[in-house]
Amino acid sequence: MPKLESTRPLDSRQFLLAAKRLADSLSYGTDRSPFLGQGLEFVQSRPYVPGDPVKSIDWRVTARTGVTHVKEFESPKSLPVWFIVDTSASMTLASTKHSKYELAVQIAGGLGLACLDRVSPVGLLGGGSRELNIKPSLSRETILQWLHELRTYDFAEPTQLSSKLLSLNPSLRERSLIFVLSDLHDPGAIPALKLLGHKHDLAVLLLRDPAEESLPGAGLIRGREVETGREFTISSKKRFTSLEKKTSELKRASIDHFTIHTDRTYLASLRLFLQSRNLLSR
Repeated sequence: MPKLESTRPLDSRQFLLAAKRLADSLSYGTDRSPFLGQGLEFVQSRPYVPGDPVKSIDWRVTARTGVTHVKEFESPKSLPVWFIVDTSASMTLASTKHSKYELAVQIAGGLGLACLDRVSPVGLLGGGSRELNIKPSLSRETILQWLHELRTYDFAEPTQLSSKLLSLNPSLRERSLIFVLSDLHDPGAIPALKLLGHKHDLAVLLLRDPAEESLPGAGLIRGREVETGREFTISSKKRFTSLEKKTSELKRASIDHFTIHTDRTYLASLRLFLQSRNLLSR
């Protein structure tokens, strides 16, 4: 029977090196702006309207049509990026070398550092009961600070992911890019995610430990939920939480998602996922 253990405190130096290597591997892309103005990329020509600057006149189109036209350009606009990291107790238990929590923090750090390369402000919200709400910033030191805070955790911390998602939604004044890194053990998380996705660009990175699939050869298992204290008895052939059920619910809610298994390599597949959603480019 696999041995479920609480993860050891994350080593500071090795953890930061891993996050920086991940950042180097992920070249974050450019968000296309829906706003038009004086930018670097030409979009179209349109008829002149009184008040338009003379320097924006498109002389070639004007000469061809006989009607004064002006050029429109796309204004570069960086979306604020939020990382919502599930800090609840279920994330810290592991049957493999790396726990869901360790990978979630490492990936959030790597992507966060990569976002700074394209001048996107980065913020953090914790998905557990502790108070972790850091507004988007362009400061590298701020990211390193919240990564340091995430290195500590409580093995009994309950999940508050759904309530944190619901509280974040009305506080965002502009469209944002939101990464949620969680095992989605909170039953109210997916409805809250669906609501958040109506106004913002949303991507869920679903963390999964192999022990959540089954514990072969263990017979009946008696256990206690780390977050609620509820005792239960379960067959080793029954999955703790169905991955298929979670992904099916995410698909029905039209939420982009990617599953990260703690016992498998993920970097190449994660890069492909981000690129396919125009969230990352080389």
